[in-house]
Amino acid sequence: MPNAYFTIEKPKNDAFNGYLPGSPERAALKAELEKQAAQVVKIPLIIGGKEVWTEETIQVTMPHDHKHVIAECCMAGEKELNMAIDAALEAKDAWEAMPWEHRSAIFLKAADMITGSYRQVLNASTMLGQSKTVFQAEIDIAELADFLRFGVWGAQEIFGDQPASSAGVWNRQDYRPLDGFICAISPFNFTSIGGNLPTAPAIVGNVALWKPSRTAVLSNYYYMKLLQWCGLPAGVINFVPCTGGDMSKYVVSHPKMAGFHFTGSTGVFQSVWKQVGENIASYANYPRLVGETGGKDFIFAHNTADIEPLVAAIVRGSFEYQGQKCSACSRAFVPASIWPVVEKRLKEQTATLKVGDVQEFDTFMAAVIDKASFETCKGYIDRAAASPECEFVAGGSYDDSKGWFVQPTIIRCKTPTYESMVKEIFGPIVSIYVYENDKLDETLAICDSASPYALTGAIFAQDREVIVKMERALRNSSGNFYINDKCTGAVVGQQPFGGARASGTNDKAGTVLNMIRWVSPHTVKETFSPSSAIAYPYMTEA
Repeated sequence: MPNAYFTIEKPKNDAFNGYLPGSPERAALKAELEKQAAQVVKIPLIIGGKEVWTEETIQVTMPHDHKHVIAECCMAGEKELNMAIDAALEAKDAWEAMPWEHRSAIFLKAADMITGSYRQVLNASTMLGQSKTVFQAEIDIAELADFLRFGVWGAQEIFGDQPASSAGVWNRQDYRPLDGFICAISPFNFTSIGGNLPTAPAIVGNVALWKPSRTAVLSNYYYMKLLQWCGLPAGVINFVPCTGGDMSKYVVSHPKMAGFHFTGSTGVFQSVWKQVGENIASYANYPRLVGETGGKDFIFAHNTADIEPLVAAIVRGSFEYQGQKCSACSRAFVPASIWPVVEKRLKEQTATLKVGDVQEFDTFMAAVIDKASFETCKGYIDRAAASPECEFVAGGSYDDSKGWFVQPTIIRCKTPTYESMVKEIFGPIVSIYVYENDKLDETLAICDSASPYALTGAIFAQDREVIVKMERALRNSSGNFYINDKCTGAVVGQQPFGGARASGTNDKAGTVLNMIRWVSPHTVKETFSPSSAIAYPYMTEA
């Protein structure tokens, strides 16, 4: 529990660096990029605070230059995963007993390092390993610091929520970490999410096993090393790159798995939920399952929409970071009356986007993450090219000779249920359905029901009555909703992020809503002058 003398104020979001020509941060980042591109980092497992080297390794390459190796990473198997579980459980009591302000100091110190001298290390490794442009990496790393600061503040808010007490009685509530360990499995697309998934539970006293994505392992490893340098005790977070199958077989199935913190595909999360359900009697507790999964995020325009902001929202929302954000715009609905001018401007704006190497700072979009993603995007483009239901407004080409490059692609679909309008692609492909103006209500209903997901969505309109109508119609279609703005760009502490339906448990990362999932309340009543009476007054005869 926090000491009243050591409380912290609600944090402010970290400001972004501009990396403008001639700026010192631009020069520093370019030097760090050159340095990291010239080396191959050997990445061990980190179990119980010690480096563990295994014979099984994988190579990590740049997505935009897939023959360029930047790291070799060890992979954990059954032996190492069992070692990590033992190390976590061994560290649990001491970590839980550490005073709250000292636990918090580790993460607040890490946040200051991230926004200070360590910023370029994480930015460069995110750019090279995950093919993010300088701006996309910068907002990612700033968000990582926000997660830490808001996580500590959120824990304080939880601990400070205490029950009422009556005369002669003191009621208090102790928020214990979960009884066991947390299994954290993180995605490739955000270094910040990778860092947050094991860290959020640790802030409130839990211990964790962290499986990073193999395509984000370099930046995640640098973050793990930073936590160690900031004083994280051995075994609190164990860094164990491994296969998903091994994580499921040896970790998710373990009786002491108390929580599962996940961002990734809907299919994987559903399979874990099924596995936990089938084995529920073998767990020491009912595991907490927290997941943010797939999306088929939308922008829906009305005929009163302001055209230029609408076009900018579609282009930025669909193509920033190659459409590989959980919130990326993947489908749009545009009324027929404004479509001709919207189409013209989409073609013009998309044609200006530079696709290339992230080390060239005029690049808007780089490569998709790996061969599997490239092949998925290629399949959707090829099928659309062969379908009479589709026509390309922009893009429709790809090239994997040097990197996994897919050109920003806009597909106009004649039906709102064509596969690219309803299935998650996770690439730089947006599908647009043009609806007749008098079919607004019908098309809103299609937007709501055609996809199983409900992560993010946006509407564009100037008519306030129409905005009210659209917001009501699409209320259950997203967890994050935007009016006259793109459907990406949620900021920690400002727009808590998460979705429902097939998009996850909507526990809003970076908020009290998420942090409270990692504690187990323990209520204590203390009576100062206990009664010795047995009979109650009502029992007295008149």
